Amino acid sequence: MARVIRMLLVHDLGEIDAGDTFVFAEGGWAERKAAERAGAERVFSLLDDARRVEFLALWHEFEDGETAEARFANAVDRAMPALLNLTEHGQSWRAHGVSYERVVARLRPQIEGGCPALWDYLLARLDAERNAGWFGMAPV
Repeated sequence: MARVIRMLLVHDLGEIDAGDTFVFAEGGWAERKAAERAGAERVFSLLDDARRVEFLALWHEFEDGETAEARFANAVDRAMPALLNLTEHGQSWRAHGVSYERVVARLRPQIEGGCPALWDYLLARLDAERNAGWFGMAPV
């Protein structure tokens, strides 16, 4: 579990330079990922060699999502904005016109792939709140 926590702590450091991206933004992902990678490399270059190598390896492990720990960390990371939206009555989903279908399509692969039980919990919450109008309008 310590490895997962460390991945969660370092994975956003590339956004210091690149900025954070709304999880439901469409297009431009390759460019944003390249900018985050460059940002992570710059931030980690400020560290001694041992820490730089260690943190960069954790950052790449999270981004690559090939280990069970990385998939779990990605699931937790992807679930956090959904949990915040559920707590805030879908505030950003409504403000940005994000539909239920778009939320499920964007969240399901990472969360279900990294922690199926977490996805089951979230899907039940999303389904329950869909009827409360906590989502933006679906595209026409």
